[in-house]
Order: sequence, then structure tokens, then C-alpha cells
Amino acid sequence: MTPGWHCPTVMAYGGDGLAQWLGTRPERSVALLLDGGVAEAGIAGSVRARIERGGREARTVVVTGPGTPHAVTELARRIQDADLVVAVGGGSLLDQAKLAVLLRTDPDALGRLTVPQRSGLVLLPAGQARGPRLVAVPTTLGTGSELSAVACLEYQGGKRLVMGGALRPDAAVVDPEATATLPADLVAEGVLEVLFRICGSYVGDHRDQPTEDALAQALAERTVRLGHEVRARRAAGRAADERLRTEIAKISGLSHAGWVVLNRSPYAGKGWYLANELSSELGLRKMTAVAALLPPLWGAIAAGDTRLGSARRLDALWRRLRTDAPDPAGQGRTAPPLPEDPAAGIAALIDSWGVGRRVTAEPGRLAVVARRSVRAWGAGLPMLDGLGAADIEGLLAQAVSDPTPVAC
Repeated sequence: MTPGWHCPTVMAYGGDGLAQWLGTRPERSVALLLDGGVAEAGIAGSVRARIERGGREARTVVVTGPGTPHAVTELARRIQDADLVVAVGGGSLLDQAKLAVLLRTDPDALGRLTVPQRSGLVLLPAGQARGPRLVAVPTTLGTGSELSAVACLEYQGGKRLVMGGALRPDAAVVDPEATATLPADLVAEGVLEVLFRICGSYVGDHRDQPTEDALAQALAERTVRLGHEVRARRAAGRAADERLRTEIAKISGLSHAGWVVLNRSPYAGKGWYLANELSSELGLRKMTAVAALLPPLWGAIAAGDTRLGSARRLDALWRRLRTDAPDPAGQGRTAPPLPEDPAAGIAALIDSWGVGRRVTAEPGRLAVVARRSVRAWGAGLPMLDGLGAADIEGLLAQAVSDPTPVAC
């Protein structure tokens, strides 16, 4: 067995699932990493109690701020004596935990994470050593970081995407208590993030793969239905209940794993790279950038830009997704289908879910985003598949409004 070999993540549901998994483990010294936003929440106390009930020592580390190289290095130092790390928080906290666990065992890996290069992607060696066992307890919906083998590192005003099997957590706990206080708008954003990821991988890869395609289609349809359910509950003034949040969390994790992504191009989701740079340059929330970019991105694919994806596969997938909307009034009827055009249709879907997508920026800022995108992900690198700065700037111009006043 090579040092970097790592089994697929074990899934556990609820606090009982966490307790059962802990009961199979020999590790006794535990570092409990808590996102600063949930350090006083009920889930923090519940997880701590379950760790200590098994006779373990749980040392709490509260994490605040972005995951910079300095921050993850310091976090690795703070978990130096732990045999097991339990991380409770959103995607950013889980990413920091993954990187800190990596650096705990291999401090030299920091050089690979911060090596001077223009590429925004850092690939870890296949035999990369792993540190202590890692359990991820997500408190947000959508990122799926608890099951993914990637992590984002804040770096020089942007983000690097670190990828490698050594980053995949040993166990993931989907506990509805962890998302009990998540605001309704963030639940809706989480559903959109899952749909964005599934569709990006499916549409961005031109190859037909019957089994993998069928699974991706089913997950996308399921995601849309869950999004409509979130919308209906919000319209009725009700929060997403435990069952609904758990189902969204399941789909989020599945979108990273197994046959859904097997043999797919690792760079199929072009929209992620562009949304990443747009959000970094303009200081936007990630899903605001995604919501703004997705309609023009799908419009360009439908118009035949094969570098961004397959118009045929987009059309086939959208025909399945647009026709299954329930009655927003909750009377059991079927609502009229969304627009046939994928770009208009996804815009209508995003708006119906209440996810904001209005973004403003001067044209000069978009040129900066385009240049940043090409430098980090294009110009010979495989992620953007030949897209140039002019192509990207044109796409962004459709996603972003110009706030410059019109002269009278």
C-alpha cells in the first residue's frame, strides 16, 4: 500500500452515525476544528460530546479568516499532537482542515502549494502522504467539500485549486443539526451550486457515456426538484426542514463522487474557473458570480462554442430539467415549463429560486478578470481549452451590467 493511498470517504448520517464511526477507530487524541461562525452553535456541543463520550480528549481549535498559506500552516501547527481531526464548518473551513492535515505530515508540501507559477491548479503527487484521520461535518450546503479530493487555497488575491486523493476526508457526517440555522437564501444557493457542478461536468464533456450520463441526469433532475421544494417552502414562509436539508447534502456529496464523475474530463466545468476569477476580482459571493455567469455561459454553449461545452448535450439535459416544476402556489398542479432556450430557462430558474444574479462592474474591471482567467487557467493550460481574453470578456459583459452613468 503506497503512502498516498486513500479509501473512499465513509458516509455517516446524524450524530449516531458519527458515534458509530468513532467507535471503530483506535485514535484517542482529537482536534476539534470549529468554524468561528458555529463555535457556539448546538452542533459544536453535540459533536464535542460524542467525541468525549468515547473517552477521548477533544482539544478545540476555533478557526476564523480565509485559508491563506500562513493560516493553514499555523493550523497544521495547532493540530500537531492530534491523531484524529474533526472539522465542523462550511466549505472554507473544511478546505483549511484538509490542507492543514496534509501539512501536518508533510510540511514540505507547502512549497508545492505556493510554488511560483501562473497556473491556478496545484496537483498533488499520487503518492502524497496523509496526516491524521479527518472527519468532515459540513454546516453549509452545496460545496460537497466533505467528499471531494480538492481544496481552495487563498493566494495572492485569488484562489488556487489544490487537487489530490490525499485531501479526501476519511469520513463525512451529514447531520441536519449542522445546517439547522442556515438562512433560506443560502439553502437556495447551495442547491444551485450542486446543479451548477453536475451540469458543468455533464455538458462540458462532449463524450456520451450511457451509465454515467444516466446517473448525472437523474441527480440533476433530483436537484431541480429539491430546489423547487425549497422555493415553495420559502414562499409559504417555512424553512427547509431536516429531511430536505439532508437530501440536498446527499446530492451535493454525490456530485463529487463515484460514477457521476468517473472518466469525465477533470476540466469540463469551465464556468467554475471564470466564476472564481469574477468573484475574486469584484469581491462577490461565489454563488452570486455563478448565478450571473450561468445564463450567458449556457447561451454561448447553445450557440455552438464547443470550447465551453456540447450544445447537443445541454439541449438534451435542459429538456429533462425544464418540464418538472411544481405549482408554486402549492396546490399540487404542475407549473408551466421553463423556457425552452437553455440560457433563458436557467435564468428563469435562478430567479424563481430567489438567488441574486445582478452584478455591476466597469468594462475595465472585466478586462482584468479576463486577463486573470487566461493567466491562471488558459494560454496553453488545459482548463479553458483555448478561450482567449476577448472571448472571456465578451461572456462576462453579458453577465455583468455596466454601472457607468449614461451621459445626457
